[in-house]
Amino acid sequence: MKKDKRLFGKILMIALIIFFYAPIIYMIVFSFNEGKSLTNFSGFSLKWYRHMLESRDMMESLYTTFSIAILSTLISTVVGTITAIGLSKSKKVVRDVVEQVNNLPIMNPEIVTAIGFMLLFITFQAEKGYTTMLLAHIAFCIPYVILSVMPKVRSLDPNLADAAMDLGATPIQALLKVIVPQITPGIVSGALIAFTMSVDDFIISYFVTGQGVKNLSIMVYTMSKRVNPSINAISTLVVVIIMVALLAINLIPMFIAKQQERGKGNAATAIMIGVATILIVVSAVGLSIHGGLKNTNKPYQGQTLRIYSPGEYIGENVIPQFEELTGARVVLELFDSNEQMYIKVANGESYDILIPSDYMIERLIKEDLLQKVDSSKLMNMDFISEEVKGLAYDPGNEYSVPYFWGSVGIVYDTTKVSEEELLQEGYNIFLNEKYKGDIYLYDSERDSFMMALKALGYSMNTESEEELQEAYKWFETCVTTMAPEIVTDEIIDNMAQGRKALGIVYSGDAAYVMSENEDMGYFEPMEGTNIWCDAMVIPSNAANVELAHEFMNYLCDYEAAFDNSDFVGYTSPNEEVMDELYGEGGTYEGINAYVPRSGYVNDESFVFNERTRKIISNLWSKVKIVASNVN
Repeated sequence: MKKDKRLFGKILMIALIIFFYAPIIYMIVFSFNEGKSLTNFSGFSLKWYRHMLESRDMMESLYTTFSIAILSTLISTVVGTITAIGLSKSKKVVRDVVEQVNNLPIMNPEIVTAIGFMLLFITFQAEKGYTTMLLAHIAFCIPYVILSVMPKVRSLDPNLADAAMDLGATPIQALLKVIVPQITPGIVSGALIAFTMSVDDFIISYFVTGQGVKNLSIMVYTMSKRVNPSINAISTLVVVIIMVALLAINLIPMFIAKQQERGKGNAATAIMIGVATILIVVSAVGLSIHGGLKNTNKPYQGQTLRIYSPGEYIGENVIPQFEELTGARVVLELFDSNEQMYIKVANGESYDILIPSDYMIERLIKEDLLQKVDSSKLMNMDFISEEVKGLAYDPGNEYSVPYFWGSVGIVYDTTKVSEEELLQEGYNIFLNEKYKGDIYLYDSERDSFMMALKALGYSMNTESEEELQEAYKWFETCVTTMAPEIVTDEIIDNMAQGRKALGIVYSGDAAYVMSENEDMGYFEPMEGTNIWCDAMVIPSNAANVELAHEFMNYLCDYEAAFDNSDFVGYTSPNEEVMDELYGEGGTYEGINAYVPRSGYVNDESFVFNERTRKIISNLWSKVKIVASNVN
């Protein structure tokens, strides 16, 4: 019986180890993948590590993460330890009140804390960036240090400090040579928790940062929006750093203990040397990253351009080449939705260039949050296709310069779904029970309701609540009978691997899927679709309008436009680039998803309507609730 229990215990332990470490091993293995897929290993390569090391954004995020973690740990540990010791000598009422206040941020939902910090910095008009992130990390780490140190302080003999002073020690000596050594385990524990919390934090960092400052959590989050295996490489690097740190934490105390047994060394000195070494290394990395461009006489030398763009939406060479050309420094911040971008801009956050979608540009124009572009400074606008000029959201291109454009359609496995079926059923193929459990819906309220409204024969810009309710019923039928999987950008890699028969997707993502898997096709239903355009605009409060025009003009030119479209996969507004990438020998030769159809009568572009947006948002939330209940 005892043997059986021991065997069961071993099996359980092995199962738990596999459960916890299999995903990490999987990530490490795929960091060496030759291909771009995150699920299909196609050969060994170090290309993604090379890409990671060449990426200034990734290296800066690595520096930011660990420099802030080290600084916030040191400061919060000192402040938390002093506070814990001070509380032990305070009156009970004061001690109880402070302990309750200390517990509040620990128990508080992190999103509430994050919004609180954001509003605090906005109230005091503090420019968000490295300093605000560091202050926020110090603030949320201190309670954990106090919580770790307090039990050790309480376990001390209350007369210990008095006895030390009676023997001739000064108060400082009593603190440093008597009290602190006794509570060192609690201090170390608090410091480790603080370091872990800082390295791990995403939500608070996301709300308090600015000026393009990103830690690894923010970087990985924005990278995960599109297929990018460098995410595995940088995550593996972090795992290695953490493993080295853990080994050091466990081995250094053993080494110090042996040295002390021999009468050599001092624990405090060793720790100080270790901390100083880490700080020097981090500082060296920071200096190498932030060393800046060479001091040359370039037209915009020393100036800064702040761009706010969707994640993973710009070619890897576009910004470095612009910096080399102009001598300016580009600070790129990333957003994951137009709505998130709007909140920052509406609250007065200053950027020089935004890259929103058509309907959001229309909203920004109506609310006077954009300024007109100076067409005399945009010599390369002649290279832009007429297909994306003068669109409804900005008829005269007075406010915007096209960046990418495309459509929304159905990506499908040609071995499972025929084009004849798609022609016959259109969007209603998502109600065909032949494909039950074999479809993806895209988690975008606008484009999902576009599909349902078009399937019902309505305009996607309808203002009729009755028609919107019909669209909701269409979705209710879909999620209750078809068992769809509602996803975001994970559909890209999943469809490239042929995991389901069909799904709704943006044309640029479909182009990547088709380039990876020749069995995939792209179909724009006859009921019509959303022909969208993302464009560069200049906010009303932009600080560097001249440089913003320079960047817009630069991205309209052939070389930058080619690199941008070739890397990202979305359709370039530069007509020559579009023709070359789609033509013979081009990256997207014969891939119809790369060039959206134009001039089709049933196709539309979104028109901003706040009332309709709120209705659709509420109905889409209900659709997802129904879907979760069914599953």
